[in-house]
Amino acid sequence: MNIAQQYIDIFHENLALINSHSAPVLNGVREEALRRFEATGLPKKGEEAFLHTDIESFYAPDYGLNLSRIQPTENPHAIFQCAVPGLDNNRVSVCSGDIFLRTPLHDLPEGVIAGSLCEAATAYPELVGRYYGKLAQGSSDGTVTLNTAFVQDGFFLYVPHNIRLEEPLQLVNLVHGPHETLSNRRLLIILEEGAEVRLLSCDHTIDKCKFLFSTVGEIFVGERATFDYYDLEESTLDTHRVASTFVRQESGSNVLVNGITLHNGRTRNNYYITLAGTDAEIQLYGMAIADKRQQVDNYTNIDHQAPRGSSNELFKYVLEDSATGVFNGRILVQPEAQKTAALQTNRNLCSSQEAHIYTQPQLEIYADDVKCNHGATVGQLDSNALFYLRSRGIPEAEARTLLKLAFTHDVIEKIRIDKLKERLHKLVERRFRGTLDKCAGCRICQ
Repeated sequence: MNIAQQYIDIFHENLALINSHSAPVLNGVREEALRRFEATGLPKKGEEAFLHTDIESFYAPDYGLNLSRIQPTENPHAIFQCAVPGLDNNRVSVCSGDIFLRTPLHDLPEGVIAGSLCEAATAYPELVGRYYGKLAQGSSDGTVTLNTAFVQDGFFLYVPHNIRLEEPLQLVNLVHGPHETLSNRRLLIILEEGAEVRLLSCDHTIDKCKFLFSTVGEIFVGERATFDYYDLEESTLDTHRVASTFVRQESGSNVLVNGITLHNGRTRNNYYITLAGTDAEIQLYGMAIADKRQQVDNYTNIDHQAPRGSSNELFKYVLEDSATGVFNGRILVQPEAQKTAALQTNRNLCSSQEAHIYTQPQLEIYADDVKCNHGATVGQLDSNALFYLRSRGIPEAEARTLLKLAFTHDVIEKIRIDKLKERLHKLVERRFRGTLDKCAGCRICQ
């Protein structure tokens, strides 16, 4: 059977069930999303944005879908502990697409809404309806439209004007169970003018079945608002992930997005950033560590639409064994976006002859008063630096680990949560030393 067709059939056979376990706001856009999916199907390997990644194979297993939203018999808080110091009081767990809250979330200012998207859409339909689907609806990516057709819940965050959340929020996404599972999840985040939030999101799988994470995030950042989004993946070789993050920034806003893949099977991350207002700033960082047969594909699209925007993009890969990395980054500077400053950098370290990296940095500029630059490098460990360390009595394996740590240092240093930064330095070191080769609980808290 055609891979896309099996999902189309499931949708038509279970539409009433899907709707009955969700909210009218989410239900209202399902059928249109499915029609668009029927027209395009899943992305095909060889298409311009998917030259080296077979997305159809991600969806090929006969995954189970928890359309009845059956609650697991175990509390995820009891079976899975994950807490970066300072974040434990404000933690939300998402288990197979369903929301579990540690109640109450502590010290949230009045007017802030954080928790289940389905519950928020029921309680505040006008607010959620004003934003839900508005950024993703223009996408021709079949993974996005398929997610919109099936998703029943997700994480919702609303922060009113000039409200600052002193402590970061932590979102723990996990899938576990004895059956192969497709987990469709959604993020809808709204920051009004002058708001400030930091969010850490972690993806984990507990069991060794085949799992697929499908996530679509829509993030609206108002004028002079500040938002940090840290997206960490630590799963298993049998786990696939397809994540699309859409960000719209208004004038004077400041956004930092940092996506780190520590362990996975195959991953495709899409980042769509729109700088719609003047003086908007985006810092987009990413890092992937892959070995064995793992694959990490990052696609980025930064659209400068207004004057004096600033974007700084840095992605780094460390690849070993037969791992594959893909970076496809595009910066578009519209005619109205004069005085734009844009920098795009991709650095890659291949530690074996069998590792492959495909990199394609792109600039598309239609304004004449800009400062833009892009570049990519591919190489192995510096032989001179390796010789220097060995001449100082450091064993070769240790010297190689130290050089890899130095290579990844600057991406981690971009993190603006000090305790998270410290933990990630330790976590990456464990990854390079071979003590982080599977997901058996969150490594950040150990």
